[in-house]
Amino acid sequence: MTIPPHPSGDSSHKTTEETSENSQFPALLAKSQEEQHLSTLPLPRLTNTQNEAVNKNSKQPISLIILSAIAILILGLTIDNFWLGMSGALVALLVSLQEISPTLRQWFNNLLPPSKRSQLIAFLGTIIAIAGLLKFVGFYQSVGNWLAQAKWDEFGSWAEWIGAVGQIMIAVVTAYIAWRQYIISKDLTIQQNLITQQQTIDAYFQGICELALDDEGLLEDWPQERVFCEGRTAAILSSVDANGKAKVLRFLSQSRLLTPLRRDNHLGRPMLDGQGGYQEDRANGVRVIDLNVILAGVNLSGTDLRWTELSDANLVRTNLSCCDLAHANLTRSILYEANLTGADMKGVQLFYSSLETASPRSRTHPPDYHTGAYTGAVVEGANFTGVLRLNEQQRYYCCAWCGKESRQTIPGGCEGIPNKLGR
Repeated sequence: MTIPPHPSGDSSHKTTEETSENSQFPALLAKSQEEQHLSTLPLPRLTNTQNEAVNKNSKQPISLIILSAIAILILGLTIDNFWLGMSGALVALLVSLQEISPTLRQWFNNLLPPSKRSQLIAFLGTIIAIAGLLKFVGFYQSVGNWLAQAKWDEFGSWAEWIGAVGQIMIAVVTAYIAWRQYIISKDLTIQQNLITQQQTIDAYFQGICELALDDEGLLEDWPQERVFCEGRTAAILSSVDANGKAKVLRFLSQSRLLTPLRRDNHLGRPMLDGQGGYQEDRANGVRVIDLNVILAGVNLSGTDLRWTELSDANLVRTNLSCCDLAHANLTRSILYEANLTGADMKGVQLFYSSLETASPRSRTHPPDYHTGAYTGAVVEGANFTGVLRLNEQQRYYCCAWCGKESRQTIPGGCEGIPNKLGR
């Protein structure tokens, strides 16, 4: 008698199998996650020393192959064996090219980037396209026909003409270079002369100060010292240009060395005015430096002579054109036939006292600074064409005493002003 299986036993068996499967599932899941984690881990890297060792070991066979191939090549050349030498040369060439190809590729990429490559190819394409178009339009054939029909014997005379023109051009270029060298040398000479002139003027200033001043810096000039000062002044004014002369005159004027100073009758020294300066004495004063005829006929055109003391100076035929004479003192100066064209006459003092009684200096009469008689400048024959900022008193005095010819050069004219000079 067969006993059927108990239903509860099957269910318990199934429950046991399900329980075992459920217990194995977390282990399988953990194992799968561990494999995935290991797959994501980076591979171990070699150190620099290990990389160098690997590269060295990998390059050694290549070097040995190249050296062996070169040895075979040399052996083939030595025994004159074509195939042996050819084999060594080919092996050495192929292996060497394989080894240096990455370096060559990198060098080529650095030398010619992709953008530059396209431009180079486009440039070559342009040249080849133009050459092809010229071929298809028959340009080369026309040039060939012309060359075939050309008379080559005539080219000899053409060459002679071209040679002559070339020689002329060489001569022109040589002349231009020589002219430029002359201009540069002239400019350098002018600059050097200006530097030398300024040094000379500075030495003159120092020498005048040493002659005219005592150890305490006071003006103490004696007759012999005044003679030396006048001699130095005459020498310096004859050796410098117009601008140098103007610098000297401005220095002497501002230093009061051209002004007549009141002197102590016993000691001969200049007298102080109690206000930090020296007293002037136009009638009987003595100048440290008397210009006399030093400036006669001198070219002072275009210079700066503002506030200069030029009284009693002999300026016969002196060129004062375009000078800045603003506030200069020209009383009793001799401007006979002087050129004052375009000069600035603003505030220039031509006489003392009243315009009605003022008159030019005289050889026989002393000046009267109270009435102005014989204190004025001699302006006979002077050229006043285009003078600037001439006031009414100056214009009246010049018209009255400059003479018939000079009256025609005064700006504004001399209508209604009598000619007191009489000629």
